[in-house]
Amino acid sequence: MNKILKYFFNLLLIFSFIFFLFIYYRAEIYWNGGKTNYYLYYYIFSVLLLIISLLSYFISNELKKYLMIILISSFFSLFIFEYYLVFLNKNITNTLKYEIYKKETGLEFDKRSRMQIYKDLKKKDKNIKVKVSPARFYGQDNKIFPLSGVSFSNTIYCNENGYYSIYQSDRYGFNNPDEEWNKKKIDFLLIGDSFVHGACVNRPNDIGSVLRKLSNSAVLNLGYSSNGPLIELATLKEYLDKRVKNVIWFFVEGNDLDNLKDNLSNKILKNYYSNNSFKQNLKDKQEKIDLLVNSMINNSEIEYEKRNNKKKNILNKKLISFIKLSKTRNLLRNQRKQNYALVEFENIIENVITITKKNNSNFYFVYLPDYSRYKNKTNYPFYKNIKNMINRKNIKFIDIHEQFFLKQNNPLDYFPFGEHGHYNQDGYREITKVIFKSIKSDNLNE
Repeated sequence: MNKILKYFFNLLLIFSFIFFLFIYYRAEIYWNGGKTNYYLYYYIFSVLLLIISLLSYFISNELKKYLMIILISSFFSLFIFEYYLVFLNKNITNTLKYEIYKKETGLEFDKRSRMQIYKDLKKKDKNIKVKVSPARFYGQDNKIFPLSGVSFSNTIYCNENGYYSIYQSDRYGFNNPDEEWNKKKIDFLLIGDSFVHGACVNRPNDIGSVLRKLSNSAVLNLGYSSNGPLIELATLKEYLDKRVKNVIWFFVEGNDLDNLKDNLSNKILKNYYSNNSFKQNLKDKQEKIDLLVNSMINNSEIEYEKRNNKKKNILNKKLISFIKLSKTRNLLRNQRKQNYALVEFENIIENVITITKKNNSNFYFVYLPDYSRYKNKTNYPFYKNIKNMINRKNIKFIDIHEQFFLKQNNPLDYFPFGEHGHYNQDGYREITKVIFKSIKSDNLNE
């Protein structure tokens, strides 16, 4: 038994050390310190294992035995839980989802990955691109930090509803008809993340397009996937001009404060926070942005080919995902409290107030609730803090949770197949109606 204990804790020490080095490499070298917040809990876990393994050299064999039993039991419990999440806790099976989609549309659910459809469509359209979020550049040591995608390109986005959404990007790489930039008056400028970007639906079903139709006026959508509040502030500083009457800022409760911590870790982005006059003048640098994003797409394609050449089948991919406890880790990331960044967020909002006032633009704050609020019946811990803070500053607060979802018999009807994701076409349309009605009412009362 003593030999077993010795081997076990020696192996644990080696594993802990290698795991710590791997986390350090990913966080500080691969991502160049740009995702330290993401890896924080992995750092804590690896250090905890190191402490336990070192402590084992100073305790009795009896205590070692109990400690080994606890660790092994915890280890197997995690994999049992992962098995439950992967195989037993499915909201709706993929087969049923495919059947529903085919019954409703007469079409087959597109099961390809984003890179697969990219390679297929590239045979016909050499100018086809895939969406690359600004967040992908956190760890890059570039002279500029892009806030959009490749300009004038058909851009493949995502698939939650059975088909891949694809949009034609404008002159600055955003999801707009390019002629919107030529309008003498811009009634609405939208700032946000993937929900504003138009995740997984085609025009005219995204928020910007629906608002364009409802208002019969010019709308510029500057949202982009995985954005956080600091990237959104940067976008506002770079692309706002005197033609804009109303700025609509969208806050997503599920990840915006989380993303803000990552935003603040990037040197260029941090300048937008600490220096009110800082700008990259990105409107004049779209060619450089196109080059950077195209380079990222090419690298992704090379990585995809490498993985393909290894001939990993679906079973191997699932096995690797299972070993990595992917579902469990995602669940823990989604459930952890975002008890940080409120001060930084308030400072960003103050900055937005200053910018919009200087531009003679109205400022509206839209609060978008997350899927887990309705699926798991959980309340977002900072909902009241954010609502009170916005109201204190006399900013119009448009509460989509209160003004729309609470009034629905089943809020999950407005998510793809009732599963975790962005809103579906009905969801985007209905919340845009609420937003437009609130702003219209507010303008009438002025």
